Amino acid sequence: MPKFNRIFFIVTDGLGIGEEPRQKEFGDKGANSFLHASEVLPFKIPTWTKLGITEVAKMSGHVARNKHPLGYVGRIHEMSNGKDTLTGHWEMMGIYTKVPNPQFVENGFPQELVDELSKAWDNRKIIGNRAASGTVILQELGDQHIETGDMIIYTSPDSTLQICGDENTLGLDKLNEYAKKARQICSSRPEWNVARIISRPFIKQEDGKFVRTFNRHDHANKPTGHIILEDLQQKGVEVVAVGKINDIFTGVGIDKVYGPASDDENMDVAIDIASSNSKNQFVFVNLVQFDSHYGHRRDPIGYSENISRLDVKLTKLINAMKDDDLLIMTSDHGNDPTMPGSDHTREALPLTVFSKSFKQGKVLGELKGLGTAGNIVARNFEVPLVETGEDIFEQLI
Repeated sequence: MPKFNRIFFIVTDGLGIGEEPRQKEFGDKGANSFLHASEVLPFKIPTWTKLGITEVAKMSGHVARNKHPLGYVGRIHEMSNGKDTLTGHWEMMGIYTKVPNPQFVENGFPQELVDELSKAWDNRKIIGNRAASGTVILQELGDQHIETGDMIIYTSPDSTLQICGDENTLGLDKLNEYAKKARQICSSRPEWNVARIISRPFIKQEDGKFVRTFNRHDHANKPTGHIILEDLQQKGVEVVAVGKINDIFTGVGIDKVYGPASDDENMDVAIDIASSNSKNQFVFVNLVQFDSHYGHRRDPIGYSENISRLDVKLTKLINAMKDDDLLIMTSDHGNDPTMPGSDHTREALPLTVFSKSFKQGKVLGELKGLGTAGNIVARNFEVPLVETGEDIFEQLI
């Protein structure tokens, strides 16, 4: 019998907590998303503090020790050779990434690939083709796309090919059709095989500014190995994907989908489920805005404000949870909004585990592998453990 009826697994996408053994190797020495955001604008996180986050993460202005945390907290060191969304999420569910997917930050995508994309996209001209901020490249090329139908592509300091399309002139269906064709083309050759093709719909506002909408879709590579989600599904546990999760795992092992939305809206989905009387569920939630809206855009104020908003939603989620529910929170990578450039940052990652049934909490210290979080899920629902993390289930009392 499972110890917990439902597990709510929240991924704070792009929220790191500082030093880890391989930071220098990845060029990220000194990165600390959580600390540096708090130094620019102090955040208010009374609930997360009670759970114990400040026992493992430095926060500006916080000096008092929490001798009796309500939750179990630790610092996870990622095992895989990467610092991106797919690598982190896949490691949680059991996949070790040895060779990271290709990036095209220096020179953009090769002309041969661009030519293949143009043919597949009704021979449209392709513009952009460089590493850029999505908001910046839209201001530069958005009008040209709307007026001529030329397709904007760009990449980020991540293994992505991003495709921009106006919702009103190109339309969502055509944009996603092009993204699927791009996925097929990029997957046909290892040197082009980016981790994610991202369709980036946008609209032009009355004030002339271009705004990306939440109708994006990530067309990711299929998981390269067996994952916990498949075992849960076969066991009869309902796997609910909220936010980017379905895209990240290409639907593998997933029963119910709530698509990409704001972090507040995605937390509201989890709160609504917690308030219901559902049974035997694994609710997997991605909160993307730490990464997409604040980390990559190097906006520490927005990053800090999002942490404070998360704490409000976290309070509501915990209030709605039943005594036999379990909350797990962790991150897939860091994205320090105060570091130079716009890349992800290799950092230690927070683990927070809480149930109303716990007699006490505990500081777990340093943990190896994001699969440590996944193994809590596996042990609870009695499916095989993964090798990308530790087994700490027996410590949860």
